[in-house]
This record gives sequence, C-alpha cells and structure tokens, in this order.
Amino acid sequence: MHNAQPWRFRYARESGVFRLYADFERTLPHSDPGNRALHLGCGAALFNLRVALASAGLHPDVTLLPDPSDPALLATVQTGPPGARDAGLARLHPAVRERHTSRYPFAETDIPEDLCAALAEAADTEGAVLAFPGSWHLRWIEELAEEAEARNLTDDGSKEDLARWTRTGAAEADTASDGVPEYAFGPRKHGGRAPMRDYSGGEAPGGLGSVPFESNPHLALLSTPGDLPRDWLTAGQAMERVLLLATLEGLATSFSTQALEWPDLRWPLRNPVTGTGHVQMILRLGYGPQGTTTPRRPVRDILVIEA
Repeated sequence: MHNAQPWRFRYARESGVFRLYADFERTLPHSDPGNRALHLGCGAALFNLRVALASAGLHPDVTLLPDPSDPALLATVQTGPPGARDAGLARLHPAVRERHTSRYPFAETDIPEDLCAALAEAADTEGAVLAFPGSWHLRWIEELAEEAEARNLTDDGSKEDLARWTRTGAAEADTASDGVPEYAFGPRKHGGRAPMRDYSGGEAPGGLGSVPFESNPHLALLSTPGDLPRDWLTAGQAMERVLLLATLEGLATSFSTQALEWPDLRWPLRNPVTGTGHVQMILRLGYGPQGTTTPRRPVRDILVIEA
C-alpha cells in the first residue's frame, strides 16, 4: 500500500540463501493495523526475487515463516544450482520493470475469456483464487469501495497514513525514494464506476483535473482459504504473478484496497452465494496507459550481502 516498500533482504554468499524480513517501521497503523497488506507487499517482492533467480538460471527454494520466534523473518530462499531453470517464472522477468500501477481511465474493451482463464491459473499456481465477479456481485463490490473511499476521506487515521506516504510538490516528488508522488496520483474521477482512490485527500492536485472513468470496470478478487500471515504471503506472490502476466499480455493494472481497510466492509466482498475464502486484494484490469514509474528505495537500504 502507498508504495511503502516494507521489506529488507539479506544474502549469505557462502550458503546462497536470501532472507526476507518485514520492515515494521514502514507500516500503515490505521489502514493496515494487522500488517496484512504489509505481508502482501513483501510476498510480491519475494515473487520478484524468484523471477529474477529463475531468469538467471537458478532454482529458488522458498520456505515461508521459517522461524516462529522471529515474526519479522518472512521467508528464506535457497538458490539452487544452474540448470534447474523455471521457464514459467523466467518469462515474467521483463514485466518486473514494465509493470506500474495505472491510476488512469481504461477502455471499455472486454478482456478475452482465455486471458482471464490464464490469469486465474496463474493465481492457482501460487495457491490462491482469482475470480471475476458477475454483474450483481460487481456492483456490490463497487458500492463497498465507494463507501470505504468516503470513510477514508473523513477518517483522521486514514488521512494520517495518506499524508505520511504521499509526496506533493515538485521538489518532494522528484527526490522521493518511496511513497506515491503527486505526478503518479492520476486524474480525479468524474463519473464511471472504477473504484479509484483520491490520493489528494479531497484536494485537487494542481493540473491533474478530473476525467470520466470506465462505466464497467473489470475487477478481480484475489482470495485465499485462510487469513493468517502465511496466507497473506501466498496472496502477495499470487498477486504479483497475476500482475506480471497481465503486463506481458498488454493489460494495465491497479489496485482497489479501500474496502479491505475496513473489517466490516472486507468480509462482505466475498461472493455471498459461495461464501468461501478471504478476499486479500481487488485488482482492476483493462486496456489503457501502463502508469507512471514510482520511486524505489536505493539497493543499499534494502539489501545486505554477507560474506
């Protein structure tokens, strides 16, 4: 959430093991009090590491939550010998740099059914479920997202999180290494049903204006059977696999997390007919601009290499 980048890696040269740690100094205490979203973000970073290793011809052997006494240690990754390359992971490597969150309107063009099926299969490969809600369920999700957005704009805690992780003004936005800079806010929504977050906090950022968004957004729910840290890390990896494949296939992507930030709104996101699974993320997919590059922390701040 909010490009907080709450992860740290340590690599031991001698053993060839990466360790992924949560950075609990980069939390969102009001919007993510249980650190669920933090784990999703770290899971996505973990998946990108797996992709990078596969692209280099190495086999990543992942163990989630290897030390129950250390909740900050989220995963270890043992790098296998060259020759055990995972072609499915490796082909996603170009999309790691190409994928950016797009907060712009998408076309009203339908996504082909075979592509939706491929994205669902990508989530299933990682142990999660990606579902594309039907018309009545979709409208219900949109209503929950609108309710959550309205709450966030008047909730002091949500506004504090937003203020901490948004970078306004050219000087701050151009030098930031994290957070959402003003140039990546995207235009304000004027009409349409796309569940967009107002990163300006209700104050129109200079020059961005407002534009109509899609009337029939393509939303997908990413769910897991359980709702514990291991499930959140699983969901983060599945989310990133879906996002990278979508990018390779020419789709633009963004997130809708507002309803997930309120417990009384998150639970009703599930399909009331099946009533199974815990929704971990709402993805917005479509054909449109790929989005703007956002800042990244320097490698020295997130990676320590041990002898």
